[in-house]
Amino acid sequence: MVLKAVLLDEKAMKRTLTRISHEIIEKNKGVENIILVGIKRRGVPLANRIADMIESIEGKRVPVGSVDITLYRDDLTTINTQPIVKSESIEISVKEKIVILVDDVLYTGRTSRAAIEAIIHAGRPEAVQLAVLIDRGHRELPIRADYVGKNVPTSKSEMVSVKVAELDENDSVSIFEL
Repeated sequence: MVLKAVLLDEKAMKRTLTRISHEIIEKNKGVENIILVGIKRRGVPLANRIADMIESIEGKRVPVGSVDITLYRDDLTTINTQPIVKSESIEISVKEKIVILVDDVLYTGRTSRAAIEAIIHAGRPEAVQLAVLIDRGHRELPIRADYVGKNVPTSKSEMVSVKVAELDENDSVSIFEL
């Protein structure tokens, strides 16, 4: 892999998440009835950061949960004939809530579809919205994000790498040529 560019550094990532937080508050006319659900792995720390920013703006903490989409993937049999089924991972009730799914990169849309399926399996939300740090295009399903940190046109021979300090010791978004 060859590094092509650093798209976001630590400061740019913080500014981007701050903007997304403001957009969530504005679109929903406040934060009543909202919960954030991070898609494991990097969506979870991003959801927690957005919740922290919303709390600093609104003075109210938005509940945060996480979802493991392993069971809901549509490619399980191509990965392993005996998939590992993990327990339900949405720790908070989604029933009649506005659920904002948070993920690092939106690509084909399959991860988002699996997360939506997991949320609906956990209960009937009032609405589901999608927030992503990076939208790189190449959708295979009719899914779009409600909140996008940065649109990055890519080729299929490129990889977008998101690092978050909670898991990777630093914050950055880079693009690599495979």
